[in-house]
Amino acid sequence: MLFLKHNQKIHAQTTNSVFKFLGSKCLTFNKGIELYHLMQSSESVWSVEESPNIKSYTLANFRTLPQIQEFSEEKQFEMEVVGNVLPFKTNNYVVEQLIDWNNVPKDSMFVLTFPQKGMLIPKHYEKMATTLKNSSDKKEIQKVANDIRLELNPHPAGQMELNVPTLKDGTKLYGMQHKYKETCLFFPSQSQTCHAYCSFCFRWPQFVGMDELKFAMQESNSLVQYVREHPEISDVLFTGGDPMIMKAKVFSTYINSLLDADIPNLKTIRIGTKSLAYWPYKFLTDDDAEETLAMLQRVSDKGLHLAFMAHFNHSAELKTGAVKEAIKRIRKTGAQIRTQSPILRHINDDPQVWADMWRTQVQLGCIPYYMFVVRDTGAQHYFGIPLVKAHEIFRKAYRQVSGLARTVRGPSMSATPGKIHVLGASEINGEKVIVLRILQGRNPEWVHIPFFAKYDENAIWIDDLKPFSGEKFFFEDEMQKILHGRKEQDLPES
Repeated sequence: MLFLKHNQKIHAQTTNSVFKFLGSKCLTFNKGIELYHLMQSSESVWSVEESPNIKSYTLANFRTLPQIQEFSEEKQFEMEVVGNVLPFKTNNYVVEQLIDWNNVPKDSMFVLTFPQKGMLIPKHYEKMATTLKNSSDKKEIQKVANDIRLELNPHPAGQMELNVPTLKDGTKLYGMQHKYKETCLFFPSQSQTCHAYCSFCFRWPQFVGMDELKFAMQESNSLVQYVREHPEISDVLFTGGDPMIMKAKVFSTYINSLLDADIPNLKTIRIGTKSLAYWPYKFLTDDDAEETLAMLQRVSDKGLHLAFMAHFNHSAELKTGAVKEAIKRIRKTGAQIRTQSPILRHINDDPQVWADMWRTQVQLGCIPYYMFVVRDTGAQHYFGIPLVKAHEIFRKAYRQVSGLARTVRGPSMSATPGKIHVLGASEINGEKVIVLRILQGRNPEWVHIPFFAKYDENAIWIDDLKPFSGEKFFFEDEMQKILHGRKEQDLPES
C-alpha cells in the first residue's frame, strides 16, 4: 500500500508507464509529474491470497501515519489526551482497508477506532490535557488517567459484585462470570487484548493496565471443574479482549480441556470476537490459520455446537474479499456465525446501515443476533442514543429486510437485572409509555414479563426510566435481595 504526503514526489520509471495503485484503479504518470496528495481509496486493495503482517498503531506511533500527519497539531493532541484515558489501538488492515480517509473525521470506521475529543466529558478532558501539557512524568500521567477511569463506571451491571463465580471449595474465579444460569463467561489471560480496539468498548478496563479492574484466568482446570459443578450450564463463552488474538496452540489448550472432559451438560462453546472485522487474515494466511480452523472443526466433530459470536458495527467491515473468504472458511468447520453490535451515535445510528448489515450478513451465511444499547460505562455520553430513538432506528431497519434477517433482537440493554428489551412506545389510558421486557434475567422467572416505564424521549438507560405505575419495577425488590445476599457472602468471617 502506498501513502504520500504533500510535496512528496514520485516519478514513473519510464515515460507513459502505468503505475498500479489502489487495486483496480490504474493511474498513468508521465516522467516528472509530481503527486501531491494521494489518499486511500475506499475500495478493497488487499487480496485474499496475500499474507500480510499485522502492524499495530497506538499512542506510541500513531503520528507516523501519513493520514494523521495531515491533521493539525491540535487535533493530534486531542487524540493523545483521550488515548491516555481510554484504550487506543488500531492496525494496518483497519487503516488501509476500512477507513474512508476522504470522509474523515466523519467516517464511521475512523470514529470507531481513533480517539475523538468528545469521548471524554469536558472536566476529564481538561484534567488530562493540563497534565500532559505540564508534565512528562509517566507515573503522574498514569495516576491522573486512573483517577478519571475510576469515575467511568468501569464494571457496569454488577460484573464484579454479582457475576464472579465461586467453586464449591470457596475459591473465587476472577477470570469468569456467571450471570445467567445456562451460560458462563471465561476470560483467558492470554486474550486480554484485541487486533484493534473499539472506541466504545464496554470492556475497556481490560486494556488500560489496571490489574484490579481485569477479568483474566489461566486455569482451564478450574473452568472444567466449575462447569462440572453446575449442571445448569450448557454454554461456555470465551471472551476477553478477543480470544482469537491467541495463537491456535494456546487457545487449543482451553478448548481441548473442555472437549476432553466430556462434560454431559456442556452443549455449546461460544467465541466472542471482533477478528473477522479487524483481522480476517487470522483465518486465511496467518501462520496458524489452518491450525485455528482445525481447532474449530474439533468442536463440531465432538458433537458440540460452536457459536462464533462476531462483532460487526458497520457495513464497511463486511465489504472486503478477505472477510468474505474468512466467513466461508469458518462456516466450513461447522461453526455457526451470529452477529451483534451496539447501536452507536456517530457510527451506525442510521436504519439504512443496519438494514445493509443484516442483509449482507444473511447473504454471507451469518445470523443477525442482537442490536445492543451502549452500556453505562466509558464514553456512553458520546455514543449513547435515547432508547425511543434506538427502537425507531431498529424498526425502520427491521421492516426493510426479509424474514431471514429478522432473527435479530433489540434494542437490548445488558443491565444489572439482565438483558432488557425495548419493545417501543405505546399508550395506556391515553398516557404514553415505553414497553419493555426481560430477555435474560438473573432470575429466569423474570424472562418475557412485559413491564412499562413512563415515556421519556431522552432516557438512554434503564436507570433513566421511572416505572409507569408504582415506585419500582417488578424485579427491583428481588434484585435488592440478590445484591444483599451477595454482600453477605463476601463479608469476612469474624
